[in-house]
Amino acid sequence: MSVQVTFTADGSLRLGADVATVYFPTDSLVAVPRGDELWLMPLVGPEGGGLLLKQRNRDGERSTLIWEALPQDDPPVGVRDAVWDDSHGALRVALR
Repeated sequence: MSVQVTFTADGSLRLGADVATVYFPTDSLVAVPRGDELWLMPLVGPEGGGLLLKQRNRDGERSTLIWEALPQDDPPVGVRDAVWDDSHGALRVALR
């Protein structure tokens, strides 16, 4: 599956319904900066903290405010490619 995510100018992360359903079924995740990537890792549930994905529209797209985990000097804006890393249990998103 080709995976893309969108970063908005106001610091939000947007995921398509299919991406959210497959990789983040509990609608909760943690975002970890790793070099030129942002790793998005699903949580078992919202009880563990992390970021909550909220449904944006009837199509099931999800979003969360993520600006705190982004590089402050040059935050990404726009569509970015991502790949699921099964060995680390993370959706790895290219920031550049």
